[in-house]
Amino acid sequence: MSSQIAAIRIRGLHDTDYNSKRTFESLRLLRKNACVLLEDTPSIRGQLMKVKDFITWGMIDEGTKKILVEKRGKEYLGRISDRKEIVRYPHLKIGGKNYNAYFNLNPPKGGFERKGVKVSFNAGGALGDRKDKINELIRKMV
Repeated sequence: MSSQIAAIRIRGLHDTDYNSKRTFESLRLLRKNACVLLEDTPSIRGQLMKVKDFITWGMIDEGTKKILVEKRGKEYLGRISDRKEIVRYPHLKIGGKNYNAYFNLNPPKGGFERKGVKVSFNAGGALGDRKDKINELIRKMV
């Protein structure tokens, strides 16, 4: 199985342009503290870079994914695809059950990083690419 990216929306949408709002819709990041699991493809990476000032993301490991599904996962009750098998609806298949591919999380226990939610992760804040450190944040937010 290919690697997956966990993306978490940190900030709201006040004063954002139409294209950024459409990108959030296509990524299914509709609320603050929402988390989605995405496949690691160049197009997804481009969408993440477009809204990097509002989200954080990184590579999720299997242990964190298991905790996320156990504590925050909701069973997916919709259709898997349309009648002609053209459109596939996003969901996770784990242990023979289907789950929604998005999760609603709590704010992190202990808060975000010291410089807050307006600064990139590399500069000591909460936004942008975290690489493997996303697992620590998800564990704080579950």
